[in-house]
Amino acid sequence: MLTDLSERTRFAIYTHLARHGALPDPEQLARNVGITGDEYQQVLVELAETRNVVLSDGDIEMAHPFATRSFGFSVMGPDTLWWGGCAWDAFAIPNLVPTSPSVLVATTCPACATAHAWTVTNQGPPAGDQVAHFLTPVDRIWPNAAHACENQLIFCNESCVNGWLNRTGNNLGYVMSLETLWRLATHWYDGRLDTPYIRREPAAAADYFYSVGLRGSFWGLADERPSVQGRS
Repeated sequence: MLTDLSERTRFAIYTHLARHGALPDPEQLARNVGITGDEYQQVLVELAETRNVVLSDGDIEMAHPFATRSFGFSVMGPDTLWWGGCAWDAFAIPNLVPTSPSVLVATTCPACATAHAWTVTNQGPPAGDQVAHFLTPVDRIWPNAAHACENQLIFCNESCVNGWLNRTGNNLGYVMSLETLWRLATHWYDGRLDTPYIRREPAAAADYFYSVGLRGSFWGLADERPSVQGRS
């Protein structure tokens, strides 16, 4: 549980990113919260340690699903342009931000540089035969969440995934359709624009992954969902 000051700061960060797609300078954000610059820096450390933000050289790099630099995905809403932190985050934004229920997500295939764009809404998955590939298993995303997000990408097809893996020397992670990606993103960040925000416990996260059709050790799950009677 965050302290009251940390939760107020977290809420200010998230709401500003949701509205504007970028953050003001740290001094202005501290003034918006009503704290000093030193207090703000101390709060950022707590927010990073509790996985509410990702820092780079002391500055906010990510506040999932928003990013403050390019991770390869642009998300254009009716009034705001965001950097999506990854495929997962880019597809999550129209499901999280109530004023942007339909956005244009754009990226390029990491293997062949083909440009792709989809209209992504909160009503259903976009059409497309492209696939998402996640390199890092979920239990290894932290502490280097930025690296994990840099490798949650969308490819033309599995042939492009294999070509990229061969070129980069990486091992196969997890491949999913755009439909599965959309289902994963739809409610994962529910509550982040509310206050106080309460993170999911591991058991609730596992239930969520099962509910959107994910299985296997990559997600920290069994290949089959345990029955209710067999779960503690």
